[in-house]
Amino acid sequence: MRAAGREVEIVQASPGNVEALLSLITELAEFEGLEPPTEEARERLRHHITVSPAPFHAFIAYSDGRAVGYITYYFTYSTFLAEPTLFLEDIYVREEERMQGIGGKLFRHCVREAIAKGCGRMEWCALNWNVGAMAFYERQGARRMDWTFFRLDREAMERLEAKEGAARLV
Repeated sequence: MRAAGREVEIVQASPGNVEALLSLITELAEFEGLEPPTEEARERLRHHITVSPAPFHAFIAYSDGRAVGYITYYFTYSTFLAEPTLFLEDIYVREEERMQGIGGKLFRHCVREAIAKGCGRMEWCALNWNVGAMAFYERQGARRMDWTFFRLDREAMERLEAKEGAARLV
């Protein structure tokens, strides 16, 4: 694949290139102002790329022998469509490599995978402040959804379960 005159190779993450993936994940966390994976999380990621069935799929984009971006995704299920959905967890291209078609190549890799797996749709989310990402997605033909995502982190889940467990004892 060529991106803006450059050859781009998209390769599945493996034990041989997992450190490049981890470096890119760390860059994305920094870009988003979030904490990067802890060493324990990095060990889990190293393990999860080798298990079957895989809890997620990861691919790395290389240009001129350098890792320049990545995607991760997994499959969910739409009860309304009665078909799988490809959920795009991460798509990231190094800042100095943007606007060269690499993000589009990664995105279309996911589109082809979704079609091959019989998915009725692809879904993902974008941070509200990341207008560049939103514009990119809209150029790909995506439409914004008027939904709000919610999250319970591990501590919140454990607090909720402890509260429920205490109520069951009464």
